[in-house]
Amino acid sequence: MDGTGFEAGKTLEALPHDSAFAHVSGEARYADDMPEPPGMVHLALGLSTVARGRILSADLSAVRAAPGVLHVLTAEDVPGINDTGPVVHDEPAFALSETGESAEIMFHGQCLFAVVATSREAARLAARLARIDYEAAEPILTIDDAVAAGSFLSEPYRMARGDARAAIEAAPMRAKGRIEIGGQEHFYLEGQVAVATPEEGGALHVLSSTQHPSEVQAVIAHNLCLPSSMVTVEVRRMGGGFGGKETQGNLIALAAALAARITGKPAKLRLDRDDDMILTGKRHPFRIDYEAGFDAEGRILGVRFEQWANCGWSADLSAAIADRAMFHADNAYFYPAAEIVSHRCRTNLCSMTAFRGFGGPQGVLGAERLIAHVAAETGLDPLEVRRRNFYAPMGAMPTRSLTPYGMMVEDCVIEEIVEELAESADYAGRRMEIAAWNEASPVLKRGIALSPVKFGISFTTTHLNQAGALVLVYQDGSVLLNHGGTEMGQGLYRKVQQVAAAEFGLDPERVRISATRTDKVPNTSATAASSGSDMNGMAVKKACEEIKARIAAHLGAGFAIFDKGRIVWQGGETTWEAAVKSAYFARVSLAATGFYATPKLAWDRATVSGRPFYYFAYGAAVTEALVDSLTGEYRLLRADILHDVGRSLNPAIDLGQVEGGYIQGVGWLTTEELDWDAKGRLRTHAPSTYKIPTAGDRPERMSVRLWAKGENRELTIRRSKAVGEPPLMLGISAFLAIEEAASAAAGAWTPLDAPATPERVLMALP
Repeated sequence: MDGTGFEAGKTLEALPHDSAFAHVSGEARYADDMPEPPGMVHLALGLSTVARGRILSADLSAVRAAPGVLHVLTAEDVPGINDTGPVVHDEPAFALSETGESAEIMFHGQCLFAVVATSREAARLAARLARIDYEAAEPILTIDDAVAAGSFLSEPYRMARGDARAAIEAAPMRAKGRIEIGGQEHFYLEGQVAVATPEEGGALHVLSSTQHPSEVQAVIAHNLCLPSSMVTVEVRRMGGGFGGKETQGNLIALAAALAARITGKPAKLRLDRDDDMILTGKRHPFRIDYEAGFDAEGRILGVRFEQWANCGWSADLSAAIADRAMFHADNAYFYPAAEIVSHRCRTNLCSMTAFRGFGGPQGVLGAERLIAHVAAETGLDPLEVRRRNFYAPMGAMPTRSLTPYGMMVEDCVIEEIVEELAESADYAGRRMEIAAWNEASPVLKRGIALSPVKFGISFTTTHLNQAGALVLVYQDGSVLLNHGGTEMGQGLYRKVQQVAAAEFGLDPERVRISATRTDKVPNTSATAASSGSDMNGMAVKKACEEIKARIAAHLGAGFAIFDKGRIVWQGGETTWEAAVKSAYFARVSLAATGFYATPKLAWDRATVSGRPFYYFAYGAAVTEALVDSLTGEYRLLRADILHDVGRSLNPAIDLGQVEGGYIQGVGWLTTEELDWDAKGRLRTHAPSTYKIPTAGDRPERMSVRLWAKGENRELTIRRSKAVGEPPLMLGISAFLAIEEAASAAAGAWTPLDAPATPERVLMALP
């Protein structure tokens, strides 16, 4: 045994997603699929039509008189705080107050009121009948606007080690530049939805498409003046989340719960795609300014990053997101002296929020832009510059293992991964061939890039690194499992099911996972930060160990092996079913809770010191692109990916996560462009105008491999590593490959901003 409950080197099965067949057959039920009981009421939101200003007057008489309307919810209907902010209470649930108070409007699409009606269609039609008079003001929309207006969420935050300015000034060579990085719409297939059902005694049951059931529970409780024990939030599955359901479902669930409370009837609110995209947050748009000093060999001696985040109108999770962008300004590179300063801009846009990578991708892209600039100045192959600046491998040169925020990188394997990938993908040979091809091709140009990723795993808000589980064993030997993680398509339920099955030595089909519920496992953290399998897997393992210990003690065994449906101990052997039945008749408890708190973490934000991450995940990708220099259009020709997931809990699911993460990263940096007009109205609020990558955007050739040598040096479940977020940053290699091809067309290094749409590529060419 390796200390995690599994035999060293033992591989769990590459089983399909737990709902794979139900997804294909249509049997998988989401919140909107649940049968609607008689009398269910439906909601629609009334949204602001200006981005900044205040309400002068509001006439809702036509709304109330519309057919089917039962009630109109405004601020007066909320008995509690009327706020859905997850950290700072600066997000009014309903901006409209009918007491005559002037409501401040902070973004186009802000929720003013909600209509409760007998049907969804009736509610939506009625919501459009409101007569609202505004006193509009000039909106603050961009980072430039915020800087000019002095509009920030907080004071700048700074991380530093050494004297970066002095190191830059003393360096033989220097570079200075800027990259603009666009935001990204989550575009989950299942939109925001919630169904609230009143129960006896004033309690509420809420089905919510949320990554954070306990937060939805708390928001409803605080707004309705209820104890949390009176609110049960349930999540069986989501049709995608990507961070967009970590906080953004709070308002939807609260509105449904308030309607159920007032009417005494089940209530449902489901946003349509346009309202969803207008109302909910996105990935933070960023601007990163950098300057660095380096030598002729491309070794970075000192670096300064200034990061500017467009946070939108409220705090949401922006502080932690912007912090993580700072944590990842180094990516996989050691900076002898570094300074990173972050500015959090408040603007009149939807509140930017969590998105896969949680600020890390923006920080990593800034680091990769710096590497590309250094390579251009020195004339070196960008891969060679990367190699010369990598953190030291495990156990070698501790002086080259210290991050700008003071944490030691103790598990660095990036150099080994990159060398293996460069060889298997024939990076050097293809780079030479591409250079010769470009010489002979006047219009079409190719580019190739290899980029690494080092991504810290843990919530940087330390107290969130905890998880609970409930495991029940029944008389017939079947097992029911519940934990605090939520399933959004990433395969968490299957992985944790496999953990429990392996602990008990059973076929996974003997273990059933029930929906995540706040009345089974309380005080859960969001399924985010790539921590779902790590934390919930360990919590389930601890619960299983307790039950196994009780059964072993009942059998008179100090130590027993549970494997293939049998229990073996010194002096005896029996079947799992017989042992369970015997334990039941002997009045041995066959239920247990498990709790896990990630060890070794301690981050003090005030002093900028400590250990924010338990470990790092690593990976690398090589992408080749073809650019038409006459139109700016491009195609991705080939991608080779090698990613470290430690000892995989489920290779099939992990491969899917790596491939999906890469494609989503490619979309962020190439085709997905958010556009707000001068009045703060989102113009890309539907699939017709917002372009996520499709199967046709996938590289023509694509090879995805899990690193065979992978093993977590920290004590995680089966020595696995998180896989949810890190692969997204592998898509940066596609952006860099397009940039390389554009540079070949221009005859000089041609830096691009993101997303590198064909239009932007064309405009960058001479």
